[in-house]
Amino acid sequence: MITLTTDFGLKGPYVGEMKVAMLRVNPEAKLVDVTHAVTRHSIIEGSFVMEQVVKYSPPGTVHVGVIDPGVGTERRAVVIEGDQWLVVPDNGLATLPMKHINPRRAWEIDLKRIKRFTGWRISSTFHGRDVFGPAGALIEKGVSPEEFAEEIPLTSLVKLDLEPRREGDLWLLGVIYVDDFGNVILNLENYERPKAVELPDLGLRIPYLDTYGQVKPGELLALPGSHDYLEIAVNQGSASERLGLKVGDEVRVRLVQKSEGGETDG
Repeated sequence: MITLTTDFGLKGPYVGEMKVAMLRVNPEAKLVDVTHAVTRHSIIEGSFVMEQVVKYSPPGTVHVGVIDPGVGTERRAVVIEGDQWLVVPDNGLATLPMKHINPRRAWEIDLKRIKRFTGWRISSTFHGRDVFGPAGALIEKGVSPEEFAEEIPLTSLVKLDLEPRREGDLWLLGVIYVDDFGNVILNLENYERPKAVELPDLGLRIPYLDTYGQVKPGELLALPGSHDYLEIAVNQGSASERLGLKVGDEVRVRLVQKSEGGETDG
């Protein structure tokens, strides 16, 4: 199957154009819409969304992602092969999903060669329809990337800096996603479960719990979100609005641990 993640929205013809173009190249393709409502131009958000789908997809799945503010410029259009496939602009979109596919090889799509498979003009502003979608459809059909792309080093791919950083007893974290409920997802995984989470710049200490209903409506909490990242939420409310946080913001966080001698910061 081929998954589709874009920031195209649903108002115009763009999603439909891309899908019919893919089916023209590969009529047997099974297309799965992940979302077309990624915040416009938000590469970080798109990378997070693609990562979650990759985690649960079977080997061989082709993931086409088009969040592409640099469309028509010198940025590369790339194919990445691992246990699954990524077909994306080389702007950092592959950063998070690539962690889960055991990447082995990468190619830069040649626009002149991909055009031979589609037969239509390649627009300078709609590579989802003219480049990424057809490339994904060809791969799912069994066409080797060598037929329409040139191999490049994996190490040359653009990566976003999404690694959490330590500052003494604090974590410097980034907001990588805000969902429709206003839950704020931070880029910290595999951490020791704390008793509470402090946001010192906001003067807040938030209890760390298992689920939203463990606090009263309107109250803040931190929890292990369903995506395995640290999450800040408001029960039946929006943490994003309450705290004034959006994707790309940085947050200083202290994890308050429980020890035999009482509470210690870590």
